[in-house]
Amino acid sequence: MDVSRPAGGSLAHRVPDLGALELLLAVARLGSLGGAARELGITQPAASSRIRSMERQLGVALVDRSPRGSRLTDAGALVTDWARRVVEAAEAFDAGAQALRHRRDSRLRVAASMTIAEYLLPGWLLALRAQRPDTAVSLLAGNSAAVAERLLADEADLGFVEGLTVPTGLDSAVIAHDRLIVVAAPAHAWARRRRALAASELAATALILREKGSGTRQVLDAALGGLARPLIELSSTTAVKAAAVSGAGPAVLSELAVGEELAMRRLVRIPVEDVSLARDLRAVWPTGHRPTGPARDLLSLTRG
Repeated sequence: MDVSRPAGGSLAHRVPDLGALELLLAVARLGSLGGAARELGITQPAASSRIRSMERQLGVALVDRSPRGSRLTDAGALVTDWARRVVEAAEAFDAGAQALRHRRDSRLRVAASMTIAEYLLPGWLLALRAQRPDTAVSLLAGNSAAVAERLLADEADLGFVEGLTVPTGLDSAVIAHDRLIVVAAPAHAWARRRRALAASELAATALILREKGSGTRQVLDAALGGLARPLIELSSTTAVKAAAVSGAGPAVLSELAVGEELAMRRLVRIPVEDVSLARDLRAVWPTGHRPTGPARDLLSLTRG
């Protein structure tokens, strides 16, 4: 048999692929090219073509074919012994890769700004649990700046923020839209206003506010061009809402957070003119590291 092997080139061009090596091992075990083809789920012509291609690649004859079956040549027997070690190493590689995937898929660390953590993530995580019941999820809630810090320190796999800009070092995707609204207790003077509140008056009023670094504070400050000194500064949406319900003063909160309070008249929405308080809610992750595994599935659910 006239075979030749090209010299040089990368290892990938000089060494047969795993499929060809598995075929050669099956021929050695079964003594039949047709039987090997059936075992691997390919046609006999395809198996013959793969063996010929491997012989050309290696530059030696590997299989003698006859009406009585297929027999390995001396070179074929030697190559088969080497092939067995390569396939065993590949099986060990595959087992290790599966273990890595299992370890990755067994946990999901999520960091989210407060509004998203309190009012959107619970539903998304319930849906994720239905898809991945064996994945343990941990949620770190904080402001948008803290979410970015967690991701960049590799302390979270996926984050959610609600600010105007994407923190440096992160990629993002818009997953929802939100609007901030001004609210006050029914007894507050603003609740009895007949006209919309001017943006300048809102900016000059001491409000119950989230802390600096929060997406809510960032959007409000940018929209109004500055804020008066806060009446109270609190670190969670729930705390701001509770303070407003108690009558401590007016607040600016996400529409997502106050639906029940508005419906029950524990808070009143105060119209504001000449200012937009709309904002995008974003999923974020470190630049160049697109979410995979459970993080990818959670990201998909946010767009459902």
